[in-house]
Amino acid sequence: MSREMLQLAEALASEKNVETEVVFKALEFALSTAAKKKADREHMDVRVEIDRDTGEYQTFRRWLIVADEDYTYPDVEKTIEEIQEEIPGTTIQIGEYYEEQLPNEGFGRQAAQTAKQIILQRIRDAEREQNLNEFLASKEDIVSGTVKRVERHGIIVEVVAGKLDALIPREEMIPRENFRSGDRIRALFLRVDEIGNTGRKQVILSRTSGDFLAKLYANEVPEIADGLLEIREVARDPGQRAKVAVKANDQRIDPQGTCIGVRGSRVNAVSNELSGERIDIVLWSPEPAQFVMNALSPAEVSRIVIDEDKHAVDVIVDENQLALAIGRGGQNVRLASILTGWQLNIMTVEEADERNAAEDAVIRNLFTTHLNIDDETADILVEEGFATLEEVAYVPAAELLSIDGFDEEIVETLRNRARDAILTMTIAAEEKLGEVSEDMRNLDGVDSDMLRKLAEAGVTQRDNLAELSVDELVEITGVDEEEAKKVILAAREHWFTEENN
Repeated sequence: MSREMLQLAEALASEKNVETEVVFKALEFALSTAAKKKADREHMDVRVEIDRDTGEYQTFRRWLIVADEDYTYPDVEKTIEEIQEEIPGTTIQIGEYYEEQLPNEGFGRQAAQTAKQIILQRIRDAEREQNLNEFLASKEDIVSGTVKRVERHGIIVEVVAGKLDALIPREEMIPRENFRSGDRIRALFLRVDEIGNTGRKQVILSRTSGDFLAKLYANEVPEIADGLLEIREVARDPGQRAKVAVKANDQRIDPQGTCIGVRGSRVNAVSNELSGERIDIVLWSPEPAQFVMNALSPAEVSRIVIDEDKHAVDVIVDENQLALAIGRGGQNVRLASILTGWQLNIMTVEEADERNAAEDAVIRNLFTTHLNIDDETADILVEEGFATLEEVAYVPAAELLSIDGFDEEIVETLRNRARDAILTMTIAAEEKLGEVSEDMRNLDGVDSDMLRKLAEAGVTQRDNLAELSVDELVEITGVDEEEAKKVILAAREHWFTEENN
């Protein structure tokens, strides 16, 4: 039996092109499984050890040593007290194994068949692992393969002939794209996933990733591989439209023309691979304003206003450019927003003028109310770019003196009135802040600045805050939408607790 064991291990290792150690471990597992079946004790822990030189093997039953309070499974566990009683003076510790040798049973035909199946499965798993490691070692980004079958959850692709399969999940497939068994397909290597609790691994591919488009372009445009051109950003609506921001590292190169190619040859090659996806090549710019204007191409932008605090850009276009800027279903502005990383708000010149007029009216009212000045003087301050009382109170006096019609007396009066108004409003705000309930102060995500703004808006009780919509909280405090959602959910938590009780 010992010589046969060695011959079997060597033959299987040679036939399956795996390490001999893999075969020995599979044999040990198979023999231990067969031993448990022979003893009709499926739950006991059996270990088989094969001598790699002689082929002789020994069978052991073992128990894990655990503390009294953790003792659960008698077939595979012993308590530390129990083992100390059985073997006085033993030095075995909790977490170690106690083993008893069992006789090597002669296995019948059924047990031998079971052992064979286990050995073959272990070897197949080892082959699959080896093929996967070889695939990963190749470090391929774009993977070419053959469609093996189309399933409900995705496409199974044979990427290493007869050896390794990969999966393109349904969500990583281009919509309305049809493949049949035997079709050639290309996709981006995405990751390796575990399959449930089986220990097996699955290669995951993608055809919707922005990186897939970028890698396809790198294959089509030699200047990218040479470092003369660089793809900085990609935004995709897979199968429909994409925007690619490119930058030239050599000023002698036209990045757009180079990526488009003669008569559109290069862009068409990439587009055909992506089921006819329309691709816009835009110039990348380190200046946000210019980059936004480029990204909204082919629409022409009249002007833009950047709000750094909200990381948003108001894009003003003529009426005849509005539909082009927004795109069908908002596609153009959505892709431009993803490409630039800015929230883009599209509006016409008329809408922008109306909004500016409304904002100016609010500022004008602020100045006439708190500075006790007429509309004409307030209009002058607005036209000069003053928007808050703090600007009037604390900007250098020279800026106010530079305004036509403002002398030192007027400037000093305006500054003093602005400071008095700020002080009065601060005191009123602190008094309002004192009205805020204790349970509202202790909410997660609510800081002192948010409390002050809420108090100024008359929101001083937790239930008042809980009743706000996300948009209302964003408007009052200026926080982003995600933060507003968390604060409102925290404020409403006691409602659900009371309902459950």
